[in-house]
Amino acid sequence: MKFELEEYHRNIKDDDLIADLKRVALELNKAAVTRNEQDDRGKFNSATYINRFGSWFGALEKAGLEKTRTPMNLPEEELFQNLEEIWIKLGRQPRYAEIQKPFSKYSVGTYEHRFGTWLKALERFVAYMNNEVNVSSEETLKDRAIEPSTKHKTSRTINWRLRFVVMRHDNFKCKNCGRSPATDPKIILHVDHIKAWSKGGETVLENLQTLCSKCNIGKSDLE
Repeated sequence: MKFELEEYHRNIKDDDLIADLKRVALELNKAAVTRNEQDDRGKFNSATYINRFGSWFGALEKAGLEKTRTPMNLPEEELFQNLEEIWIKLGRQPRYAEIQKPFSKYSVGTYEHRFGTWLKALERFVAYMNNEVNVSSEETLKDRAIEPSTKHKTSRTINWRLRFVVMRHDNFKCKNCGRSPATDPKIILHVDHIKAWSKGGETVLENLQTLCSKCNIGKSDLE
């Protein structure tokens, strides 16, 4: 197998792109074409269409094709949790082309359908997460009453939003060994109390840290 440079299609005409997309739809006898179908059968890959028309839906619209189906009525939080999982795996903000199966449960079209554009989906996600920052700091505990049954102001459970905020603060790396899923997919990150909850530690940003599963087990053995 020889190495070949990938073709660039910056100067290709819109009409040629649209004609190829329509050809793929005709071959498949379908009113809509997915990105994977275009990549498999088309002369030009789906990324070329996204760069030219702004989104895959935009390309389908230009070609007079139907938009590919997306899951309807999904809870917003479920879409955000999927986005959180991808963000953690990558160790950074996901890019448009990375939101596809099997890496993502839902296609980027699902996010476009719900939020209008991929950028708006990211903006809503960030705003949603930043709200967790505002309610999960030691400052917010000052006027909160202690629960007699637990003698704590917070629950022991670390919700997924707070988990993400802590991991982002720690650059999606284990605070102890520095390993990350972005460089080793086998690494699993946990969020752990610095001062154990059983010893009076609260579930707040300042008392939480990111540890890989191996380091977290080792820490538990020492307590």
